[in-house]
Amino acid sequence: MSLKNKTLFVTGASRGIGLAIALRAARDGANIVIAAKTAEAHPKLPGTIYSAAAEIEAAGGQALPLIVDVREEASVYEAVEKAVARFGGIDICVNNASAISITGTLSTEMKRYDLMHQVNGRGTFLVSKACIPHLKKAENPHVLMLSPPLDMKPRWFAPHVAYSMAKYNMSLCVLGMAEEFRGDGIAFNALWPRTGIATAAIQFALTGEEGLRHCRKVEIMADAAHAIFGKPSREFSGNFLIDDSFLYEQGVTDFTPYAVDPTATLMPDFFVPEDSVPPPGVKIG
Repeated sequence: MSLKNKTLFVTGASRGIGLAIALRAARDGANIVIAAKTAEAHPKLPGTIYSAAAEIEAAGGQALPLIVDVREEASVYEAVEKAVARFGGIDICVNNASAISITGTLSTEMKRYDLMHQVNGRGTFLVSKACIPHLKKAENPHVLMLSPPLDMKPRWFAPHVAYSMAKYNMSLCVLGMAEEFRGDGIAFNALWPRTGIATAAIQFALTGEEGLRHCRKVEIMADAAHAIFGKPSREFSGNFLIDDSFLYEQGVTDFTPYAVDPTATLMPDFFVPEDSVPPPGVKIG
């Protein structure tokens, strides 16, 4: 299974999981539309759309870096049209862009609430909507949300209800769109990590530098996404997948290489259902 000559529209692809998914596809010779806001280097966060483009082309892919704010309708539609003009169509849409604030109700400023809902829920809906007309023409079209299973337990909402609502909005798009566009053969799936993933969000918003030792590398999400894109879109849609469980089903049995520090205990991520059992040999927490 190869993504050679396939075109991926990836939001938030200037760094982290989005960039890792893009690089994995680039190794196959895919075309990557880097739809992200970072045009100038951030003092703390590595990567811009241009540095990402250089990495993607070095890995063997074709890159189109575009400054895109997923909150702005005109920005998204303009980027989609530029992608189609450059590469002839869109085969895969990856809704990776996300905003996070792990705060309780009284500590959540409304501007932060609005940002999370505009980026996570509205942005995912908008980007998907803009890509769907082109995905209908693709041979094996996929839309992937980096969002959690719809496990409606109070424990996932009480500590940070605003963030949980925003992330679950992304998953609700999967639930609804998978059925709405089933007849068109477009697959809509969600992918979520069982453990923390070593990204800037973990480092700066959650645990700091020490927490990264207890995470997995972004490559586990990239490999899982790559395997999803190889599935027949008419047969594999509406799934809420946990990275290591899905990869285990694909034949992966050794998850040690994905660990940032194989000697450290793995930190569990939010939103993983209690009945989701890790693959054999994987210990969490």
